[in-house]
Amino acid sequence: MDRDRDRSSLRPPRLLDSLVQRLRYLHYSLRTEQAYVYWVRGFVRWSGMRHPREMGMDEVQGFLSMLANERRVSVSTHRQALSALLFLYKEVLSVDLPWMQELGRPVSSKRIPVVLTQAEVQVLLSHMSGVTGLLARLLYGSGMRLLEGVRLRVKDVDFTRRLLIVRDGKGSKDRVVTLPRAVESGLRDQFDVSRRYWDGDRAREVAGVYLPHALSVKYPAASESWAWFWVFPSPTLSNDPRADDVPRRHHLHEKRLQRDLKVAVRVAMPVARYHVMKAKPASRAQALLAA
Repeated sequence: MDRDRDRSSLRPPRLLDSLVQRLRYLHYSLRTEQAYVYWVRGFVRWSGMRHPREMGMDEVQGFLSMLANERRVSVSTHRQALSALLFLYKEVLSVDLPWMQELGRPVSSKRIPVVLTQAEVQVLLSHMSGVTGLLARLLYGSGMRLLEGVRLRVKDVDFTRRLLIVRDGKGSKDRVVTLPRAVESGLRDQFDVSRRYWDGDRAREVAGVYLPHALSVKYPAASESWAWFWVFPSPTLSNDPRADDVPRRHHLHEKRLQRDLKVAVRVAMPVARYHVMKAKPASRAQALLAA
């Protein structure tokens, strides 16, 4: 048995394991990791379980053509699949890619964005309540993106100066936004709800919340502290995919807001206006309608 264990330890890592290791080494986000694994797995299965080292431009072009012609994926999805394969060959397999420059890249179309009026937004928000209603108002009033809102930590809310600190936003940059006065009271109530979750987790010795950039190693106690807890915690525990499936308290899932928003749109808006709003919005309404 020891000999078998030694042999297994000498085996090279599997393709997807190597892909995940490289993505995490370069600090790619979990969503990017999941997307790249999905596309690389799909590429291998589409090719009849052949190893990517055995394939080249013809196979990659064929896979991308299948996505465009048979599955009719969007331009952004097509580009994501291409980026995943580029990363695989360049960063994981260390394969020279002169032929990648010959691959056709789809050109995205420019559309006129649909922007809600202030009155329309107020009508829409009036049909939302509870934690998702508060979150929707916070996003609209502060200009934060959806994921930035659900990932908000207790320590990043400054009621005294009425500021919110957005950590690791788009482009891995931090920024400061204004805390809307209209949601301040509701946000304080949400802190009370969040505190009850935190107290319960500490009493049951639940693993601390996820900390980015290996901060859990540098500050071992921070993950269990109130300051690092979520402002919008999930009502249920879930396994951490990057920590050996350790059950933790994660933030509210973004689909909660998206689902409740769609319901509010159906109720609040005329049918014709609802079909128009299904187009990609812009400006502050983007955070609300990015479903």
